[in-house]
Amino acid sequence: MDLLKTESYINGKWVKGAKNFPVFNPFDGKKIADVAEMGGKETADAIECAHKAFASWKKMSPWKRGELLKKWDVLMHENWDALAKILTLEQGKPFEQSTHELMGNTGFFNWHADEAKRLTGLTIQSPDPNRRFMTLKQPVGVVSVVTPWNFPSVLPIQKCAPALAAGCTVVLKPAEDTPLSALALAALAEKAGIPPGVFNVVTCKNPTEVGYELSHHPLVRKLTFTGSTAIGKKLFSSAGNTVKNVTMELGGNCPAVIFEDADIDKAVQGTFWFKFYNAGQCCNNINRFLVHKEVHDQFVEKFQKMMEEHLRLGNGLDQTTSVGPLINEEAIAKCEALVDDALAKGATARLGGARSPIGKLFYEPTLLVDMDPKMEMYRDEVFGPVAPIYTFTSEEEAIKMANDTRYGLAAYLFSENIGRTWRVAESFEAGAVGVNTTDVVSEVLPFGGWKESGIGRENGVVGSLDAYCETKSLIIAGIQL
Repeated sequence: MDLLKTESYINGKWVKGAKNFPVFNPFDGKKIADVAEMGGKETADAIECAHKAFASWKKMSPWKRGELLKKWDVLMHENWDALAKILTLEQGKPFEQSTHELMGNTGFFNWHADEAKRLTGLTIQSPDPNRRFMTLKQPVGVVSVVTPWNFPSVLPIQKCAPALAAGCTVVLKPAEDTPLSALALAALAEKAGIPPGVFNVVTCKNPTEVGYELSHHPLVRKLTFTGSTAIGKKLFSSAGNTVKNVTMELGGNCPAVIFEDADIDKAVQGTFWFKFYNAGQCCNNINRFLVHKEVHDQFVEKFQKMMEEHLRLGNGLDQTTSVGPLINEEAIAKCEALVDDALAKGATARLGGARSPIGKLFYEPTLLVDMDPKMEMYRDEVFGPVAPIYTFTSEEEAIKMANDTRYGLAAYLFSENIGRTWRVAESFEAGAVGVNTTDVVSEVLPFGGWKESGIGRENGVVGSLDAYCETKSLIIAGIQL
């Protein structure tokens, strides 16, 4: 496949590394490719090239920048199956879910391409009739983009599309487990006519040197990161050395509250497919099911039936597969440790509860009841195909449990009581709240977390490009009416 690139993309050229690192298929452990290992020097080169390209890119007509993003999207559609296959091979998710991820790319490409034309400021009434006040929005400059392995195609585009639309240039470091999707996108950017230096991809297995340059280099004016809170804190601290503009989407530990007045069938359908999407490896996935005692048994029975009927582990390229492997040994070991801790402290596995024999990175879809907040899983994201069920008895207790976490990315509730939905939604400490739904991500909605789930927002029907712009106040004196 001509989109299976193994070299980094810097200043419009494909760059080899002094050495390579392997990328493996998590389904069977087979090597897909050897990818170029970049270091600090190559990263600094990419940043400096991006800085030079910024001078002309920011001056390009917003209409032209938008046209290039849309052309990039057209090329993506022309190579749809190849991109989805690469995504499935390196990440492990079912092919159909890979196509869903590419649909997200389309949304971000087209929305931000049009938003480039609407990067507007304000005129403000001055208290002095001899002066005029206004604000301008201008691109921040070179943007470092660091993205995770769970959505290796859409998350880079979610960040890069608005950055490029605003007039910024980009240096992207994809996750070491999944660099191939980003490199495939770079190949299409080249074909689309994105000028050299505007969009760069730097790959590495050891992120120490690359991460240092991306977070310390004085020519980088913006750092955007999606990933774990632990890594986010380190990058946030590093970016402080040069006072960079920072946006971060971090850990989740998201609750889904099922009230006694919920439509249970709707609640099961709404939570089931999302819980096991991408094998539970989503930042805003449900980590804690909080179910009212009155409907606990009914919910669990229906949820278990759905699991038994619809979940099948396997190769993501097999159309009958609904749950793929976890990304690596570290991920499955964490999932296993959290489940084992829960079982040792009194939880019961209605289904699953162990690694699957079909492959070393597969964990059985697991349904846990008799859960207790004292268990480790209550505090830490399981990030796997595990549904833990906790119980509550009152609305106040549900709100307290939902907010009893240092995270606040998303929260969900199911209830048919309109007053309750408003009360609870407004009480949740989270950046996004789904009422009778778990679908809370869209290019037209601002997305980001409260507390240790992040800082800043990306996307939105208002201010989509704000995360990649500086606001300048302009005061004009001497009007003399």
